[in-house]
Amino acid sequence: MNSKLPSTSRSLPIALIRAREGAMAPIRDMLADTGITEQQWRILRVLAEHGSLDSTTLADRASLLFPSLTRIATKMRDKGLITQTRDEVDRRRQLIAITEMGQKFIDSHANQAAQIVVGFRTRMGDENYEKLLDLLALLDPGPRD
Repeated sequence: MNSKLPSTSRSLPIALIRAREGAMAPIRDMLADTGITEQQWRILRVLAEHGSLDSTTLADRASLLFPSLTRIATKMRDKGLITQTRDEVDRRRQLIAITEMGQKFIDSHANQAAQIVVGFRTRMGDENYEKLLDLLALLDPGPRD
């Protein structure tokens, strides 16, 4: 076995970081003047799709560390984008839900976000786009849905 490292142009971790930057650039542009961060966008997207979630599940589905979610959620609650309530049965469990204002934000940016996806699909082709998502799922450390 050859222990020589692959060139950085063929390094999976480096390629994934570069691809992430390429994928996030149009999202960053969309959010640039909104006061909403990428992480807040992900939280809103997950809540809009799944409804009210406990903090642990939300952190997992939004690809955030739990302590980061706690900090970000406080800011989002203060902005009126989400609500945080205690579970009636298990008071240690916190439930987070999107507010009407948060949903309006998602709705007002849905067409632009969808166009970003169309741009990726056009650039890659539908088959490659779907195949890439399937391949990336193989590297996912845990179930998200």
